[in-house]
Parts: sequence; C-alpha cells; structure tokens
Amino acid sequence: MLKMNHITKVFPGVKALDDVSIDISRGEIHALVGENGAGKSTLMKILSGAYTLDEGEIFIDGEKIENPSPAKMIEKGVAVIYQELMLLSHQTVAENIYLGRMPKNKFGKIDYKKMVADARVVLERLNLQLDPNEVVENLSVAKRQMVEIAKAMSRNAKIIVLDEPTAVLSDSELEGLFKIVKELSGQGITFIYISHRLKEIFELCTNLTIMKDGKKVESGEVGNYTSEVLVKRMVGRDMTDIYPKRNSQIGEPILKVKGLTRKGIINNVSFELRKGEILGIAGLAGAGRTEILRAIIGADPIDAGEIELEGKKVTFKNVKEAINAGFGIVPEERKTQGLMLKQDMVYNMTIPALKMYKNKFRKLNLQKEFEVTKKYIDTFHIRPNNPRVVSQFMSGGNQQKVVLAKWIAANCKILLVDEPTRGVDVGAKQEIYGILNELIANGLSIIMVSSELPELLGTCDRVMIMNEGEQTGILGIEECSEELIMSFATQ
Repeated sequence: MLKMNHITKVFPGVKALDDVSIDISRGEIHALVGENGAGKSTLMKILSGAYTLDEGEIFIDGEKIENPSPAKMIEKGVAVIYQELMLLSHQTVAENIYLGRMPKNKFGKIDYKKMVADARVVLERLNLQLDPNEVVENLSVAKRQMVEIAKAMSRNAKIIVLDEPTAVLSDSELEGLFKIVKELSGQGITFIYISHRLKEIFELCTNLTIMKDGKKVESGEVGNYTSEVLVKRMVGRDMTDIYPKRNSQIGEPILKVKGLTRKGIINNVSFELRKGEILGIAGLAGAGRTEILRAIIGADPIDAGEIELEGKKVTFKNVKEAINAGFGIVPEERKTQGLMLKQDMVYNMTIPALKMYKNKFRKLNLQKEFEVTKKYIDTFHIRPNNPRVVSQFMSGGNQQKVVLAKWIAANCKILLVDEPTRGVDVGAKQEIYGILNELIANGLSIIMVSSELPELLGTCDRVMIMNEGEQTGILGIEECSEELIMSFATQ
C-alpha cells in the first residue's frame, strides 16, 4: 500500500531525515517508534504533503506521487490524525466530518439534511453511537478522536496515521479505539501508529519501524521483539534502571492542606507535603487530580479549606501570588499552558522570575539571562543546546525539560507536576525522572499527578488516591502496588 524510498529532508543546520525507506502492506497496523526528535513526525508530514521532500519517492497503491501536497495526499487516501485534534469545537459532528466539502442543493446552499444523513452512514459503518447533530465541544476526547476517524473514512482514506492517539484516553476508551482500528484493518485500511507507550505497540500493531536521529534503524514484525530489545534499539542503551535510586532526606512538612473543597469537583481533601518528598496523586480521569493542583495555587477558587505554607496560612487569589510564594507549575498541556512556543529558550526559561535579571537601573540584564539559560541547558542536557532555538521546533521531551528548568531557575520551593512524561519517549522519561530525583535531593518538594501507575511507584515516596473528587487513601510507597492503587481509585 505504501512505499517511501530514500526520503531525505534537511532544515537549516539539521538533517531531519537521512535516506529513510519504509514499506507498509495493505491492512497492516504499522508502528513507527523512536525517541523524540528521531524524525517520526517529519516523515509523516512528508507523507501528508505538509513538508516537501528534498530527496526520495513516495508510492501509494503502486502509483508514484509526483509533487505531493496536502490536497493531493488527501485525494490519494492519506489521513493524519494528530495528537492535537483538528476539529472546530463549536461545530457539529456532521459539519466537522464534511468540513470544506459540505453537500450543496440545487440553489447552491448547504444541504444540511443530506450532510447529516451521510454522516450517520459513516458513523454507523464504524459502529459509533454518535449524534451527527451533537456539537463537538460537548464530546469527550475519545469521541472527538472517533470523529476524526469518521472524517478520514468519509474521504475514503486508505492510509490513516494516528500520532500519539492515546495520551489522554482511559483504559475503556483505549479499548474502544483499538477495536475500531482492528476492524478497519480487517477491511483493508492501513494504519501507521505513533506512540511512546510500548505496551500499546505490542497489543495492537503487527509490524514496526524503529527510527533514531533521522535514520531508519530497522523494520520487522512486532512479535520478533521484546520491550527491552525494542528500547535498546530506540535509544542505543539499556534501560533497566529507568527509575533512579532515591537519595533524598525527607524533612518536616512544608505544605499542609486541610479540607480543600470545590463544590462538585473536589471534597474535603487533606494532606501534608514534606521537604524533599515526592507525593504522587493517582486516580482515574475525572477523579479531581489536576483540580487539586489548580486549587492550591489559586487558578480555581475554593469553597472551603485551609492551606499552610511553612507554618503560615496562605490564600492565593491568583497564580502569580503562588509563584511569588515559591510554587512552580508544570502543567499537563505544556504546549498551551507551559510554554510560549513562538519564543526562544531564553524567554521561556526566565519569564517566571524576571526580577532576578534586572540591574540597578531596573533594566533586564540580557547577558545574565543568556548565561543562566545556557547553564540549565547543560545541566538538563536539553537539545538543541542553542539558547536561541524557538521552543516550537523542539521535541516534546526537550520542551518538557525547558518547562522544568524554568522553575528551577526561578528558585521554586514546591513543584507541582501534572503528567510529567506525557507524550515523551522512554529515553527522555529516564532523564526527567533523574531531574526530579536531583531536585528533591537538593531539598525541593514535589506533588506529581500521573496516570501511569509504574511511574508513581517508581518515583514517589507516598501516593494519594482520588476517586470522583474524594480522597480515598494515602499509601507509603513500600505498601503500594498497582492493584491496591486501582482498588482505592474505584471503590
């Protein structure tokens, strides 16, 4: 179904793809794996026509595609579903499915009746219980993803690329997505599946291609690999010790939260955070984990409760006050809430504490800003290592390291981290865990929300479990297990 032969792509100063060739058969579910920055997304953007190739050839269903463009590749049956879904939230399901090609009646007006009927046919083919008239903003992320797949099928897609499709899905939603992918694969639709979650690769995919540093390492059947072998091929080193050994000295409580309540969201949550400790927060989607962090720092108002910071009661009216008091925030959505993507690393890394960089005339000391940024680039092994690189051109793992570094540069005392390794490859995960370990060894305290139970068990000192806004338990890490956490999260 797809041949990409000797694909090369060069950006100024960077060879993003170097002579990459892949063959994918009809109906195959083909995993594309590799660290952030390996070239996976660049290769898919070339397949979609978003990037022009410098060298190489593309064949779809035996036909050589000359001068690929987005419109031509859609016409040839290529559909890419990105992690950030490309839907208009204020429009209906049917309008999104037929966006840009809505049927017209004989008077040249949009034929809404036909559009809804056609959308219903597509949705029924996929066995989706969705109302074509439902507004997209009312749908869960999982259902929005299904709308993207329905849109692709309405265009008679032959090849569907799923780029990190499961980052925000629950287990039941994941099961639903896999079911649809397998059914369509059985009908001859070809899938290219990009994910950092190796468990999904082994559960869903039939074949894989490993990429590293813009080059193809190898291709093969998924059944011929183990997780350990696959990781070693991806990162070029063994990953047996992905979670670093703990070396923190846990001290007295630095933060006390008592009876934290936001009606209908979180109810009567109480806990302590000690100096040099990582306190994890576990729970299913919608349990109120992120909402606890937002309530503590004043991003959302609270209806009841007390917060003590170093023995003093505090109430933050806004996030700025929390930052000034020594909090740092690594949000779940780094691209929309954690970084200014159009700005360089110097801007992003110094913005929380500009007063640290002012001279006696209250002007910014630009040289000091640059030097501090360079220091943390070297400390956290951020790549590229040029402080003037614009953040949007960095891989997800390196973006996340910039978000972490900016709060360390601001001398925060308490770091609130929400899904620290979401959309990050296994090599960058190990580096981020190492950074968190170094921070607590230096006396920082961390509250970490994560959906990955092995991550909580491998990095935290204690885990607090949430269920539908209620706190159901706090466990020391030595008594924790995935099964016990899940029982508290679902009781």
